[in-house]
Amino acid sequence: MAKYLFAYRGGEMAGTEAEQQAAMAAWGAWFGKLGAAIVDPGNPFGPSATVGEGGSVSDGGSAGLTGYSVLSAEDLGTANEMAKGCPVLAHGGTVEVYETFEVM
Repeated sequence: MAKYLFAYRGGEMAGTEAEQQAAMAAWGAWFGKLGAAIVDPGNPFGPSATVGEGGSVSDGGSAGLTGYSVLSAEDLGTANEMAKGCPVLAHGGTVEVYETFEVM
């Protein structure tokens, strides 16, 4: 089984406590469906910066990522199918799926 990075972009932040609880429940339900495929459930991202050539630093990550997870799947197609259930999609976000490679 290969490992896949799910990089989340966008999506709304829940405004009220009830909305936050509903969002957490949605993520918990999705992770529950994925079961043993979850390698690292990940975390949302906070403030970011972009470091460029020569050490230049600018506020905000250029990719606009909002979080990540790592899952195992048979192939990219299977990982894509898993991503289709991600709660971020229901709030205007997207999931980018990347296969990772073991180098050692």
